[in-house]
Parts: sequence; structure tokens; C-alpha cells
Amino acid sequence: MTVAGTIVVVGDVIDDIIVRPDGAIRTDTDTPALIERHPGGSSANTAAWLGHIGADVHFFGQVGSADIQRHTMELERFGVKAHLNGDPERSTGTIVIIVEGEKRTMLTDRGANVIFDLDTVPQDLIAIANFLHFTGHTIIDEPKRESVTRLIARAIAHGVTVSIDPASAGFISDFGVDEFLRLCSGAHILRPNEDEVRMLSGLDDVDAATIALTETFPLVVTTCGRDGVIVGQRGAALAHVDVQPVDVVDPTGAGDSFNAGLLAGLARGLTPVDAAREGALVAAGAVRTVGARPS
Repeated sequence: MTVAGTIVVVGDVIDDIIVRPDGAIRTDTDTPALIERHPGGSSANTAAWLGHIGADVHFFGQVGSADIQRHTMELERFGVKAHLNGDPERSTGTIVIIVEGEKRTMLTDRGANVIFDLDTVPQDLIAIANFLHFTGHTIIDEPKRESVTRLIARAIAHGVTVSIDPASAGFISDFGVDEFLRLCSGAHILRPNEDEVRMLSGLDDVDAATIALTETFPLVVTTCGRDGVIVGQRGAALAHVDVQPVDVVDPTGAGDSFNAGLLAGLARGLTPVDAAREGALVAAGAVRTVGARPS
């Protein structure tokens, strides 16, 4: 697949420690488990999937200084042009992900991602982009909040389409919905899951929540797991996209891979509904293997 245009992805790089217990977790004693280490980070995962499916993609993020080469190589093997800052004081972010069937529990140390300065994203990198994508993880950290609005403004000034995946209903709840939406102002695409769309809209019905958020974001694409995808476009009727059921090995990175398929489809000129179908196909492949990136 050849994807037209350039997509710039900004945000988290993480080391994922994926734990698959062999049965119920027992407290105060041992539980046998399969434990694997994989490169991760929601934004970095999306960049990897974009590169894997043929996009011209640049990634900008921050890791511990000792990990620059390792994470650069991990991204470059998928064709991603990696631009990583090194932090001499903080280590690369780490998440312990406990996978139990299709459910996950995540214990997060954001590490160097916390002080990643969005103002360091080069203007010439934004200038070549057709799409700019980042996640809510990038928004919530105190040092970079107002730089989010500057990043969006810089992208809009160059005619770049801005896409945001809220990424975590729990973090948004802690952060504050109103402030989160204020910082996202001006973005063109919101890519929540059903928990995030409820949190951001204040509505329980996912269809109604998706419609409500199109008042702020011209395109809202809500993923609902096995129940498919809802595509909301401002001023248009909702569209529902069915997904084919698959045997899930590891749901980690399902949303990140969906984002890659969606953005690649839009970059190829597909309608939002057809692009959402592309996203669902990429995600279906992602959940069949352990880890959040292409195997």
C-alpha cells in the first residue's frame, strides 16, 4: 500500500512489560505468568503501524538518553523517520500491562515523556505534514499543557489536519474534561473509544455522545470493540461500521493500530467511513499477536 502525503506523529515512547498470568492472580504469593518486553507508547505504536502499511511518517518524542539508539532502531525498522530527544535524568517511560483475555490492567510510569517539550517539535517538520497526530497522554502532563495549544496552532497555520486520540478515560477524569477539551481546541479529528467519548461528552449513549462531540471536532470516530466503529461527521448522519470478530491474543495497541489505518486511509483520499474500515482491518491484525506493534 502506498499512502499519499506525510504524517507526523508526536508523543509517547514507552517500554511495555506485558504480563499474561496463567490463571487468576493470587495476592501475597506467586502466580505463574508469561512476561515479555516490547517497545510501546501509544503515539510511537501508531507511527510504527503507519510505517508498516506504507505511510511517509515522522515521529517526534522523548526517551531516557541511554535508550535513544534502541528506540530509534525499533521505529526505523518499520520505515519511521524517528526524531528522539534524550533525557539525561529521567528514564524511558514504562508500563506494566496485565493481560487477562480481552481485558488489560496498566500500571504506568511515564518517565521522560512527562517533560517532553512540544515546543521543540521543529517548525520545518510541521510544515511538511499533511496530518499531525498525538494522544491525550501528551496533553495531561503539567509542563506541556499550554504548548499543546501552540502545537495545534502551528499545525493549523500550515494547513495541517490535526488528529487526537484521547487515550485514557481515567487520566482525563483525573485531569478534568473541560480543561482537556480547551487544550484540544482547533483539532479536526477526535478518535475516542466508547469510555472516552462518554467521559468527554457527559452522555451515556455512545451515539449521542459521538454526535455531541462533533460540535467541537468536525470528525469523531469512536471505536467500540466488537460492536464496531461509529463515524460522526459534523452536519451528517452517523455511520456505523461493523468489524469482523477475531480471536484476540493481546488487545494492547488495538486503538493505536486503528489510528494508523484510519489516518492512512484519509491520507489516500478515502471517505471517513471507508477510512474507518481500513482502521478496523489494521487493528484486527494487531490484536492477533503479543505486543502493540507489527511483528
